[in-house]
Amino acid sequence: MPFSRASTALSRFTVLDLTRVRSGPTCVRQLADWGANVIKIETPPHLEKGEGPGGPRENADFQNLHRNKRSMTLDLKSPQGLAAFKRLVEKADVVVENFRPDVKDRLGIDYESLKKVNKRIILASISGFGQDGPYRDRPGFDQIAQGMGGLMSITGEPGRGPMRVGIPVADLCAGLFCALGIQTALLEREVSGEGQWVNTSLLQAQIFMLDFQAARWLQQHEVAGQAGNDHPTTIPTGVFQTADGYINIAAAGQVIWERLCNAIDAQELIANPDYKTNSLRSKNRKAVNAAIAEKTVHKTSAEWIALFEKAGVPSGPIYSIDQVFADEQVKHLKMAWDGKKPNGETQTFVGQPFALSRTPSKVAVTPPKQGEHTDEVLKEFGFADAEITALHDAKAV
Repeated sequence: MPFSRASTALSRFTVLDLTRVRSGPTCVRQLADWGANVIKIETPPHLEKGEGPGGPRENADFQNLHRNKRSMTLDLKSPQGLAAFKRLVEKADVVVENFRPDVKDRLGIDYESLKKVNKRIILASISGFGQDGPYRDRPGFDQIAQGMGGLMSITGEPGRGPMRVGIPVADLCAGLFCALGIQTALLEREVSGEGQWVNTSLLQAQIFMLDFQAARWLQQHEVAGQAGNDHPTTIPTGVFQTADGYINIAAAGQVIWERLCNAIDAQELIANPDYKTNSLRSKNRKAVNAAIAEKTVHKTSAEWIALFEKAGVPSGPIYSIDQVFADEQVKHLKMAWDGKKPNGETQTFVGQPFALSRTPSKVAVTPPKQGEHTDEVLKEFGFADAEITALHDAKAV
């Protein structure tokens, strides 16, 4: 196909993207960035009611989610549109959707229906709470999942009430896990020759991300609480004020604890019987942190970081987002990717967090206009000119 790919890693796969908002597009972006032929299927403009669910198309959020894709429009509620979609499914590898669970059943694009068209097809679904169960039909939103998944109960300062995390972590993780599930299913298909249904939810993703906090409950029946900027189990690990701001210090384990005490010239803390072990330091965390803070306010953040690096004590600055992208290591890691818009202007995106040495990724194409490639895609899938004209006449595209 003539479409410029972001990588050759997944270039043999074709993905039909029915997703909206964030969790689904996050999933598909992973596939697009690694070279899959992603076709974003959108509602025809004449059927839209107000602004789309992903927000303004021109905003940075939408643009960052939808690079390296093509766009076509298709009305899946019309008989002609549904028939055209199933013809696309015949030659596709993956369909990704994040509608409410009942929608795909009503449209006739559930897994049982699609596998009759193509037994190799992989359907990937993301929902708020799962594809079945008592909460199946509830609409899912990131902050709701953060609350129900336990994250807000362990985020923020003690006594200040629950606090959301500053990014849509449930949405993002659900999308990433769905992409991982798709790639797992594609690998399995090489053995069995058959596709399968991959599904996850915001709630499942959020609970999985509790990780050791969830394990503390499941195995030890400990209910974690809020710890603010302190690490919940390893002290001192947290935020400390300096002469010109704040830094993070992470002194995990006895060796690093002693290095920290020596670096801040507080050897008396090593000998203090209340701080002899990690469990004692955790128990007496307020006193430990106060003793360290008395020292850190006398030097700048840069001075302390340089001193701690020399001493072998993990530490780091606390950046605003503009400072993140100004950092020399971040620049070296190339976490800001430039792409060229059709008019020649440069557009910058957030880069992928992992690299492949032989089949790297890039921004091959900036986000498409709505329906920009409708006719092009239909022709590639074998539709004759007369059939494409008929779809336009029926307002199915």
